[in-house]
Amino acid sequence: MDTGTHTPRLLWQPSSDFRQQSQLQRFFDWLSLHKGLRFDDYNKAWEWSVAFPADFWESVWQFFDVKSHTPYRQVMSDDPMPHTRWFEGSTLNYAEHLFRHAGEERPAILFQSERQPLTAISWASLRAQVAALAAYLRAQGVAPGDRVAAYLPNIPEATIAFMATCAIGAVWSSCSPDFGANSVLDRFRQIEPKVLLAVDGYQYNGKAFDRLDVVRQLCGELPTLTRLILVPYLDANAPVDSLPKAASWQTATADTSQALVFTPVPFDHPIWILYSSGTTGLPKAITHSHGGALLEHYKYLAFHNDVHAGERFFWFSTTGWMMWNFVQAALLLGATIVLYDGGPGYPDLDVLWLFTQEAGIQHFGTSAPYLVACMRGGLTPGSKYNLSALRSIGSTGSPLPPEAFDWVYEHVKADVWLCSMSGGTDVCTAFVGGCPIEPLYEGEIQCRGLGCALYAWDEQGMPLLDEVGEMVIVKPMPSMPIYFWNDPDGLRYHESYFDMYPGVWRHGDWVKITARHSLVIYGRSDATLNRQGVRIGTAEVYSAVHKVAEVKDSLVVNLELSGGRHYMPLFVILEEGVELTKALKQQINQCLRSEYSPRHVPDEIIAVPDIPYTISGKNWKRR
Repeated sequence: MDTGTHTPRLLWQPSSDFRQQSQLQRFFDWLSLHKGLRFDDYNKAWEWSVAFPADFWESVWQFFDVKSHTPYRQVMSDDPMPHTRWFEGSTLNYAEHLFRHAGEERPAILFQSERQPLTAISWASLRAQVAALAAYLRAQGVAPGDRVAAYLPNIPEATIAFMATCAIGAVWSSCSPDFGANSVLDRFRQIEPKVLLAVDGYQYNGKAFDRLDVVRQLCGELPTLTRLILVPYLDANAPVDSLPKAASWQTATADTSQALVFTPVPFDHPIWILYSSGTTGLPKAITHSHGGALLEHYKYLAFHNDVHAGERFFWFSTTGWMMWNFVQAALLLGATIVLYDGGPGYPDLDVLWLFTQEAGIQHFGTSAPYLVACMRGGLTPGSKYNLSALRSIGSTGSPLPPEAFDWVYEHVKADVWLCSMSGGTDVCTAFVGGCPIEPLYEGEIQCRGLGCALYAWDEQGMPLLDEVGEMVIVKPMPSMPIYFWNDPDGLRYHESYFDMYPGVWRHGDWVKITARHSLVIYGRSDATLNRQGVRIGTAEVYSAVHKVAEVKDSLVVNLELSGGRHYMPLFVILEEGVELTKALKQQINQCLRSEYSPRHVPDEIIAVPDIPYTISGKNWKRR
């Protein structure tokens, strides 16, 4: 792989005011005052943070004045990854910290959808609804550690439900309603939820999609459910009484006289379960902790996204992507979270740029494929809309190509800070991303995150500089999963990250670290599909395709092409005498769409005479 070693074009560098007013500089000043540590550049601070992780994470705790109801005994244990224990003895609640900056001088949430104009939700209204729903859930017997699952779009009700669940100490898990029943069941069956929140349907690209039949199926095939809470999204008069164990959202949030009570839980108490699909088996039910998510989100949103109180933070996401969880964290810093539900290209690709103008967004986040689509569509948002409030653009999900960097600076805003980042569901954050005090070069990610001991290694475990290698993390982070749900011996957890280099986290990405300490990500090094910025499992594709009787075997791959383009072909071996007709292709695509999601539908279906196998007899696709 020829990646070149020349210095790319400088696109942005912070002004003196930008640097001095950044949250990162505030942290550096605090370290100087309280710890006697002085850093004259970012990389020296990073080196300290990974050389002395206990000192660094304790500094994060102290800088943000984390509220613990009991003191911790030590910052971190000596146990190696993934067994390191953090802040033992402490008890806290993530949701309690979300409300620390509540104030009526600014809204808590701004929301717009294809069905609803821009709407503001006050902190008083948010608190009342969260308190009412938390009380209702407690009355239904939901206790710390119980699971509350959601089949909801990116609407305020999802945020309210997450906060209420979190306040109780129950465990949150969500799927987007564009997922088919089997895909949802593959996830929620594993975690045995007590309560399910669901919508009657959703709207995307101007079309309404009724999901009541899917909701009925979920209720029928999740035996642990004791209550369904139905959110009427398509129809205010959705037939709640026709569903088993159902109550309406209005009923569940009716008692707004309730006080908001937060249940303190241990640092490593589970907060949410996210799903990342591998090449075989069910999606991995990745479980994160209250304390780990809290510290990491404080660190990343402040130091690497530079979010300030009173700003408006937006990331286009669905509830099935970890970026939805990440968005909620902007409330930790006193920002307003901005939600949008609908298609990013409906009625055209300008919709989110117009939304940025109307909502006065300071931080605009999206996926790399969206920015590439805007570039290829010839959009010029900077000349069409008032983006004066906009000061950062975040991009993640897949590598952002250099030409998309150029498009942002030429056609969106010349002085905007482009924060390309990469991380994942595995840690619900980014390992690498933005730095508000360092320059930005074309096609590069600015830095490794503080506290993240990330390197590029060759096959022998030797570090590489200015060469592409496996992305590894050699020291623990608090936001690493506490475990996978239903993985009591930790075997699946270990196989996911620690098989290649014993005791070292291998993430499955190709990365190059430059002599300037910036980075370039070159895509996945494993067999998980990165589809339009969202990782999906080949196992899900095969599970659906193999229900089509005419298909004997199949192989799916996803290719990351130049210019940020993606191509995902599906190769099929057909049963004897069967031809790959247009009707059969439609049948396969419909099966993938209905069983899982539109993201699982390939770009092309190709008939082949054979599928490759390894020498050991394993099917190549299942390595």
